Amino acid sequence: MPEVAAAIDAGWESYARIVASLIRVTGDWTLAEDCAQEAMAAALERWPRDGVPGNPGGWLQTVARNRAIDVLRRAAVERTKLQEVAMLWDRSRPSAPEIDDDRLRLIFTCCHPALSLEARVALTLRTIAGVPTADIARAFLTTESTMTRRITRAKSKIAAARIPYRVPAGQALTERLPGVLAVLYLLFTRGYDADGEPAFAAEAIRLARLLAALMPAEPEASSLLALFLFQHSRRDARRDAAGDLVTLDRQDRARWDRAAIAEGMEILVATPVEGPYGIQARIAACHAVAGSDWPSIAGWYDQLVRLQPSPIVALNRAVAHGYAYGSAEGLSLLAAARADGALDDYPAAIAVEADLVARAGDRPRAAELFRSAAAAAVSEVERRALLTRAAEMGG
Repeated sequence: MPEVAAAIDAGWESYARIVASLIRVTGDWTLAEDCAQEAMAAALERWPRDGVPGNPGGWLQTVARNRAIDVLRRAAVERTKLQEVAMLWDRSRPSAPEIDDDRLRLIFTCCHPALSLEARVALTLRTIAGVPTADIARAFLTTESTMTRRITRAKSKIAAARIPYRVPAGQALTERLPGVLAVLYLLFTRGYDADGEPAFAAEAIRLARLLAALMPAEPEASSLLALFLFQHSRRDARRDAAGDLVTLDRQDRARWDRAAIAEGMEILVATPVEGPYGIQARIAACHAVAGSDWPSIAGWYDQLVRLQPSPIVALNRAVAHGYAYGSAEGLSLLAAARADGALDDYPAAIAVEADLVARAGDRPRAAELFRSAAAAAVSEVERRALLTRAAEMGG
């Protein structure tokens, strides 16, 4: 029944809203998740038999609310809390601002700095995105039981440490927002990497869109969304018919998602540059709308390396300068980036050197370097791509 399947898919979009509202009122993370999941299970059972209700989201909210009331009543939770739960939804559909506030609180709670970065990402995926624990475990290369324990420990730590369920204000918000953005960035990266799960990238975009809408005065939140849109616009052009990676300079730009690029540009026009995501978004825009304007990209990386110095940023800066001003300039900056040894045995750094050496004319040396990069690569997809480049050098 297509209409039932469509309603169920739409219902999952209400999952995080239901969980967030129940957590706010009951303070019980597990109860909130259990009630939301039971509401979805009830929909799967009843809707094919009884038909889809006129307001599927309201139906799910009501079922979850009633389930929470039943559990709390049986557990003899104090009367005041029970009354709060009973008042949770006086109507079949709560007002949008209440939902939005709850979801924003939930994002900041999941991304609290008291939790490890891995726990923040896992908890965000499980609670806000509703991703099954088994899928999260695969992304982290661990077992479902291990990931279940990690998520449970994270929830327990939130309760034991009395981590407040709220969006911080003032200076605390300024301090916490980068941590939230970093979690979304890592989530996107796990979906965008060569062996990543594409659904994670799409979920990161959805959450970034929510955060940007709820915090329009935060330029970095909007900039992160624009960055995701530019990067994800290339998803269909990043693989060839055999499933192998296609480098940026060889991608068929006709396959890029022009609607995503247009949305990203619209965001940037209205967003000032105030942080690293603003700069990265503009670098991605230079690739997307200007056919890789390398001098402009090099200039942006000059700013980024001052704002956010790191070996990876320095590596990317070397690439940009190499394409903008010649391989000798790129190799000089690459040597400086590798001086402290942080990039030793890093496949991408070896591949960058190989590409710059190839463009300088030393193809045998480039082939040797590409093979070295392939030997160091963890991803099989990346290894094949590097070996292909080595073969192209005549090696």
